[in-house]
Amino acid sequence: MEPIELLYVICSVAVITSGLVMAGMAVRAYAVTQRRAMIFLSVGFTLIVAAASATTISAFVSDFQNPRTLLTVNYFVTSLGFVAVIVSLYVE
Repeated sequence: MEPIELLYVICSVAVITSGLVMAGMAVRAYAVTQRRAMIFLSVGFTLIVAAASATTISAFVSDFQNPRTLLTVNYFVTSLGFVAVIVSLYVE
């Protein structure tokens, strides 16, 4: 594995880990407060994590071929995640 690929994996793991921690915190906050905003927040972070992990896995499986397709799908799913995070700020 080349150094740039290793750096890519490390950064992906950092994004995935922090996103899962935030999604878990939102679920725990929902359990305590029953606020719908926490559900949207959790869904948003989960989508962002899904985009990051799917892109990383797909990049290595496809040997980094078709980067435009990988990035387009990544940005689409990540954007949906951020929309859910934004909705969580306005719900209720």
